[in-house]
Amino acid sequence: MASPRLLADEMVGRLARYLRMLGCDTVYARGWSDEAIARCAATEQRVLVTRDRALARRAAGSVLLTSPRLEDQFRAVRAALPDLPTDVRFDRCTRCNGTLHREDPPAAAERAEGVPWDRVDRGLPLYRCGECGHRYWEGTHTKEVRHRAREWAAGREG
Repeated sequence: MASPRLLADEMVGRLARYLRMLGCDTVYARGWSDEAIARCAATEQRVLVTRDRALARRAAGSVLLTSPRLEDQFRAVRAALPDLPTDVRFDRCTRCNGTLHREDPPAAAERAEGVPWDRVDRGLPLYRCGECGHRYWEGTHTKEVRHRAREWAAGREG
C-alpha cells in the first residue's frame, strides 16, 4: 500500500524531512499563507500535518500535532496514519521532495566531493534526485534515522 500524500507546514519542517526519508511524498509549505496551504491540501488531496489549530480546522482530515518533540510528532502521525512507513527508503529527496533514482557512478572527472566514492565503487548504492540533483547513499545518518523511526514506532525513546 502506498503511503499517504502529506503536506507539512513550516512548524514541522524537521518532521517533513524524516517523512521524506521514510519514502513519504511530503510537500513542505515553507513561507506559504494558511489559505495556500488549505487550498493545496484540498486540491492535491494531501493530509495536512501541522501544529496550528486554526489551520488544522481549515483542512479536512488534518493531523494536528500538540508536541514540539520530533518523536512525539512522528508517533502522532503514525497513530493517525497506521500505514506510515517506518524504514528508510531511498524514494524521496529530503531537500525538495523530488523522486530519487538509482545512479550509476559517474566518471572520475565528474565526481563531486562529499560522496564516499571508494564505497560506491565497491557496490554502495547511489541515488540522485531527479529534480535538484542531490545525491544520497546509505551512511551513518541513514542508520541513525532508521533506528529512531523503528524505536519511535515501537513506543520507545530511540
